[in-house]
Amino acid sequence: MAAELEQAGRSVIHMGIGEPDFPAAQPVLDAASHALASGKTRYTPANGLPELRLAISTHYRTVYGLDIAPDRIVVTAGASAALLLACATLVEPGTEVLMPDPCYPCNRHFVAAFEGIARLVDSGPSQRFQLSADMVRTHWRDATRGVLLASPSNPTGTSIDPDELAAIVGLVRANKGFTVVDEIYQGLSYDAPPFTALSLGEDIIVINSFSKYFNMTGWRLGWMVVPPAMVPAVEKLAQNFFICPSTIAQQAALACFTEPAVAIFEERKAEFRRRRDFIVPALRELGFTVPVSPDGAFYVYADCSALLKKGEDADALTRDILQLAGVVLVPGLDFGPHTAHDYIRVSYATSMANLEEAVRRLREYFSARQFQKPQQ
Repeated sequence: MAAELEQAGRSVIHMGIGEPDFPAAQPVLDAASHALASGKTRYTPANGLPELRLAISTHYRTVYGLDIAPDRIVVTAGASAALLLACATLVEPGTEVLMPDPCYPCNRHFVAAFEGIARLVDSGPSQRFQLSADMVRTHWRDATRGVLLASPSNPTGTSIDPDELAAIVGLVRANKGFTVVDEIYQGLSYDAPPFTALSLGEDIIVINSFSKYFNMTGWRLGWMVVPPAMVPAVEKLAQNFFICPSTIAQQAALACFTEPAVAIFEERKAEFRRRRDFIVPALRELGFTVPVSPDGAFYVYADCSALLKKGEDADALTRDILQLAGVVLVPGLDFGPHTAHDYIRVSYATSMANLEEAVRRLREYFSARQFQKPQQ
């Protein structure tokens, strides 16, 4: 719909897409150019370049103080490929996997692809839109085999408290299940010291990506850290599914861990935080409820129920805002049924100038509406 409006000459501000507006950093581009010029374009091992796996291992030591053996690291064709490999390894027909509602929609489809059952658990503001140990305990049953979590989360930008995550891991471990934690936004955590679920034990499967913190979305490169016993199965599946991740992307990603590149990423991270600190109070001023301030990623999950007309839901509201105000927002419908009708996801992965203009347009839009509270 937004593309059609733009083709018709309308100005549209995109606050829906989950993609950094920053391009790949110059050291990454330089490394890619050098790899091309040097002919470094042939297949790599299925689990990734050894030097890139070592660089990721060093990254965990530098940032988190953890010694993660490079042999446990599998470089993948994006975090999506890592999640697919995890589910291919762990999920069998009828396997039930618990995950919060709301959550990233593809997660449940990865489970379903291997005839598993993604069991969404209603997770509201009081749980920071995340699973808690009590919720896992309550919903675990005979068919349940594991949990798939994301911290920080898409669509909410909220993280699981480390103590709560430790309690979840302990409970899953006691039930001889698996814990998969999507940490693709972990580098974009703003309010707490660096933390990774890998600190909770070797049996945790962690997914990460070069897309978000490292600004390499179109390069399709990620990684996973798996228990030692799981490596052969994942490697065999990776060989059959993908042969190997993009060689050029891997060569370029080596530059992500250099000092000049890290300085760029940290500067961009600070800018994301500045945008968050602008957009959250601005949304509240417009009449949205932001029950949980995001502590990571670049999303705000906002309750729009106070702004809805009778018979209207978040999907209808976002369509109307697009048509009349030229601002793209995403309805909760995409992220699960629990918050589908009352919530929207706002991405602040766009410039401050765009955010300010979007707020101006939204203020003008809402001032022109005749509000009517929905009937209870």
